[in-house]
Amino acid sequence: MKPRNGSQYLYPSISKALISTANAKDLRKLHSLIITSGLHKYIFFSSTLICKYSQFRDPNSSLLLLRLNSVRYSVSVWSSSIRAMTHNGLCAKALDLYHEMRTLGLKPDNYTFPPVIKSCGILMNLDKGRVVHQHIIGMGMESHLYVNNALIDMYSRCDELGCARKVFEKMPEKDIVSWNSLISGYSSNGYYKEALEIYYRLRNEGIVPDSFTFSRVSLACGGLGEVEEGLKVHGLVEKIGTCRDVIVNNGLLSMYLKFDYVGNCKRIFDEMVDKDSVTWDIMIFAYCELGLYEESIRLFLEMVGGYETDILTITYVLRACGHVRDLKMGRYVHEYMVNKGYECDTLSSNILINMYAKCGYISSSIKVFENMGNKDLVSWNSLINGYVENKSYNEALELFKRMKINVQPDFLTYVAILSVCKELLNVDFIEELHCDIIKQGFDSDQILGNALIDAYAKCGKIENSMKQFENMKIRDICTWNSIIAAYARVENRMSFRMLTRMRMEGLIPDIPTLVSVMPVCSNLIAKRQGKELHGCIFKLGFESSIRIGNALIEMYSNTGNFKNSILVFEQMKSRDIISWTSLIASYGMYGEGRQAIKAFEDMKATGIIPDEIIFVAIIYACSHSCLVQEGRLFFEQMKKDYNIEPGLVHYACVVDLLARSGFLVEAEDFILSMPLKPDASIWGVLLSACRANGDLKIAERVSEQVIELNTNNPGYLILASNVFAALGRRDQVRTIRTSLKAQGIKKEPGFSWVEVKNRVYYFKASDRLFEQHEEVNELLDDLSRLMAKEGYVADVKSVVHDVEDVDKVNILCGHSERLAIAFGLLHTETGTPLLVMKNLRVCVDCHTVTKYISKIVKREILVRDGNRFHIFKDGVCSCGDHW
Repeated sequence: MKPRNGSQYLYPSISKALISTANAKDLRKLHSLIITSGLHKYIFFSSTLICKYSQFRDPNSSLLLLRLNSVRYSVSVWSSSIRAMTHNGLCAKALDLYHEMRTLGLKPDNYTFPPVIKSCGILMNLDKGRVVHQHIIGMGMESHLYVNNALIDMYSRCDELGCARKVFEKMPEKDIVSWNSLISGYSSNGYYKEALEIYYRLRNEGIVPDSFTFSRVSLACGGLGEVEEGLKVHGLVEKIGTCRDVIVNNGLLSMYLKFDYVGNCKRIFDEMVDKDSVTWDIMIFAYCELGLYEESIRLFLEMVGGYETDILTITYVLRACGHVRDLKMGRYVHEYMVNKGYECDTLSSNILINMYAKCGYISSSIKVFENMGNKDLVSWNSLINGYVENKSYNEALELFKRMKINVQPDFLTYVAILSVCKELLNVDFIEELHCDIIKQGFDSDQILGNALIDAYAKCGKIENSMKQFENMKIRDICTWNSIIAAYARVENRMSFRMLTRMRMEGLIPDIPTLVSVMPVCSNLIAKRQGKELHGCIFKLGFESSIRIGNALIEMYSNTGNFKNSILVFEQMKSRDIISWTSLIASYGMYGEGRQAIKAFEDMKATGIIPDEIIFVAIIYACSHSCLVQEGRLFFEQMKKDYNIEPGLVHYACVVDLLARSGFLVEAEDFILSMPLKPDASIWGVLLSACRANGDLKIAERVSEQVIELNTNNPGYLILASNVFAALGRRDQVRTIRTSLKAQGIKKEPGFSWVEVKNRVYYFKASDRLFEQHEEVNELLDDLSRLMAKEGYVADVKSVVHDVEDVDKVNILCGHSERLAIAFGLLHTETGTPLLVMKNLRVCVDCHTVTKYISKIVKREILVRDGNRFHIFKDGVCSCGDHW
């Protein structure tokens, strides 16, 4: 209806101004003018005002216009109002208006239905959507293009892809929106094959895809991992010229990230002229998911300069800060979040707790936790895990007790607390937890069952571990690995038996299985089993694993097969710092200090940066090869060049380096100048060297230091007792031995073992209970006579017992390594190398005797004692009498 009288002159100008108005302030001025000029009664102005108020996010004003009597029965005005509500996210209100409109008897038109259908889709109100669809059919509007496009979208949002497809196939006319709506529906709901099928039909019908098509199709390609098809889509994007579109590029970024094509992503991202916050979010999320945490943090810092971030992006960056232990950046992101006014909800708080804990700032984790208004199960678990990560085990236990009052723990809580009890060796609490686990119905959980096996074993309750193992109805590879590793710590042979049983039950060992068993070969000098394991590794295809290679180096080295140890290292395709550390430690054990230094320099040449552990290995190697100056330089290099603060173990290595080479005074001065308080192990190293060098003056001072520390290590106390005995201070000797007896502390008994025909034989000092005892003694007597002819004289100083010299000689003859050597000589082929293992340091006299025996029997004898390997050949030892 056109205005009459004078207002007809205002109609064109106000109409034009209304359509072109660009802000809410100008719109209200025009609205006032329309009212004063009487134009508000006309449908055009009411509908246009409703749309404009909707555009400027003022739906209330749109509704007020609808209620004017003059336009109350206009379908156009109702349609505009429904559209306004939908546009502003008030979908429920839009549906209410639709219902009210029908109640008034007004007949919806093709402009009414699209926003109504869209509201049903956004609300995922399928029932209402079906009702509206029936209204459309009833009014004969089922062939209308825009209405059908809206129906396809609605059914897709409600995951009714069958209905969406049905509408699509019945459409007499389709445009690009029709195709995109169905492709989007399939892609968004994970039906990627169907999405590509519709895309192929679109292309076959000669329709040119648009930006939205490409964004949805690239999602489908990424979901299916269809690399080749994805590359074709990208090629078409370039050809058509939509490569500058942000939506298209965002889709391509997501697709390439699904392919793990990080290089392609980076190239697209760098070449993008226009980026939006979604672009940055995609890249930050992706880098986090791929473990490229530093890259995600760098992108975030670039992003905050010009784009708005959301809370999801911030939480991803906080996770990244935790992974790289970047406390400074983590604090910055936290402050940014607070300054931007983002609500620190439960999820964000949990991530903050985790981030601060990983960065070693547990006090901030506690602060975040205590300030939380709503703590969920994850909150409690996050702080408990934070305590565990920072080795605050007692605090973790206290928090767990507090947690039980507020929240019911889940299986992850129990796994964390079991690890705490394992560290504290608190077997009583483990048993209490075990009861709780059964009561809560978690006893069938696989992960918890495995954790219980491990916890009991670490606390020395291997029988409980085995009981838990046998009670488990389902055992996975981790279960078997847990029990095998448990036995590897306390009962080596059972570890092999469990491995055999595992294979008989049809389970194939994995890398952790083999890594757990290989140290058992070292402990038992089980050479045959070691070689069998190596063969198994090749059969299973694990030979390229760095962990396996590292374990093999150590196993071969510890079982006296140093050449194989070197060979494994040389054949490794890739090596890490542990590989080099294992090699250097092996050189050290065999007295090859120069080779260890060369390996250390070779490692640095590859670009690997030394850590605190490898410096222990290299200084140890120098110590056992009398390379005092070199060892000192490495100690200084560690501090100066690599900014590594030496720990007690490094100081102990330097004391050993000096003392072992006879620099006893310098070693004592070094200890006294240490910035850290020396413990019993450091004084013990010097005390052992003093005794070996016969320097009782320094030994007396060091013994006093050991006694003052009140150590529970019986080895150091007995060393001190022997020094006092040599000095004639019998009162101190009695005091020490009485104290040890009262505390029930015993020195670890010395024993040796040898493998003969795939069986390991153990010998204790003065042992008379082993097979062929008489033959062994006869052989030792024969060897003694032959050694005497060569000039051997027993060094009775190696015996600390207060007995006659004749008795001391008899005691020396009964040392475990001599029994093992003699037994081995009787049961191995003449001329073949003999390997003997000993748990303690070989004594001076036995060292001398073994040199004589190697010369007399013309055999190489390899002895591994508590410190290193000795290769005896032709009357000479590889250690050069320096051990």
